[in-house]
Amino acid sequence: MRRPLMAGNWKMYKTAAETAAFFEKFNPLVANATHCDIVICPPFPNLTAAVEAARGTRIEIGGQNLYWAKEGAYTGEVSGPMLAGVGAKWVIIGHSERRQYFGEADETVLKKTVAALEAGLKPIVCVGERLEEREAGQTEPVLARQFQDGISPLAPELFARITIAYEPVWAIGTGRTATPEIASEAHRFLRGQVEARYGREAAAEARILYGGSVKPDNIKGLMAQVDIDGVLVGGASLDAASFAAIVNF
Repeated sequence: MRRPLMAGNWKMYKTAAETAAFFEKFNPLVANATHCDIVICPPFPNLTAAVEAARGTRIEIGGQNLYWAKEGAYTGEVSGPMLAGVGAKWVIIGHSERRQYFGEADETVLKKTVAALEAGLKPIVCVGERLEEREAGQTEPVLARQFQDGISPLAPELFARITIAYEPVWAIGTGRTATPEIASEAHRFLRGQVEARYGREAAAEARILYGGSVKPDNIKGLMAQVDIDGVLVGGASLDAASFAAIVNF
């Protein structure tokens, strides 16, 4: 059985004080949530506050991005060892907003994933199609390309340590959610890609999350799908009660 993973991506929201206040409310609400793994990814300046606030709980903290070099003259960037050094255990790589606004490409997704694994971090590697690609019937070719170029070059022992997140770009922050059936189709296709590259056992064990306007009122339908192993939550993870309701689905 694949253990569910419920991950919150705070994007560019919350100060350190707001981070501490969130965990004060959130921690008791999920104290009995032993059925899943819980990850929260705050902005870089709040990582230390989040790690401290989650100490003694089962909640783990992650970064939202990293650079592939360990150190160097890369103003504004953060390395894997830096994330690990402040207590982060996870990192999101290749989020659609990174691809859309900051030129993230499949090739850099691969380099960042390798760097994260070398630093002992657990990567959540994002893939997904844009609205115009879906309307043109290109969902599967886009996912295949992103998998082939950004994930499949990983050796099997490295692939076993990553989590994939399917996030249809047209459903992120738009209020439009892929129906559980639409999401499940994409997950099934991705699992097929995993099986073709890494074998049946790896495909059975790979965790694939869904991200895209996940809310307390649609989480049960999504998690009822056999190929959906958890969620990567944006806006709804900013409110303690809302994200707790998702975790406790």
